[in-house]
Amino acid sequence: MKQPNGVIVQPSPYSVKETIDRLEAFFRQHGATIYARIDQQAELQKTGQNIAPLEFLLFGNPKAGGPIMLENPIAALDLPLKIIAWEDDQRQVNIAFNEAAYIEERYSLIHNPTSPLNLSPLIAMALK
Repeated sequence: MKQPNGVIVQPSPYSVKETIDRLEAFFRQHGATIYARIDQQAELQKTGQNIAPLEFLLFGNPKAGGPIMLENPIAALDLPLKIIAWEDDQRQVNIAFNEAAYIEERYSLIHNPTSPLNLSPLIAMALK
């Protein structure tokens, strides 16, 4: 699988469900709103398709994301933020999310090292 530009892919030591459970709990504890959690494997099974475990989390914090949309309203195309977790053919669980610098460049946003777009340190804390 070719990794798209601007996407961070990293392994998770947990199952897909536990990975998303941990991320969801961590984000809630830190003031984020969980807008949706979708079990893509279950959704596809309803249509007769089979896929390894894959879950999707849509979340955000309007207080933190608001300034980004004020700077460039089109950035709302990538807000709220998203993370997916899936199991690959080798039964390794991975997560993927947009890289902060990619979103900043895409919408010509001012670079902010403490931006709420920078998910890497939060994910590291949630999955330790």
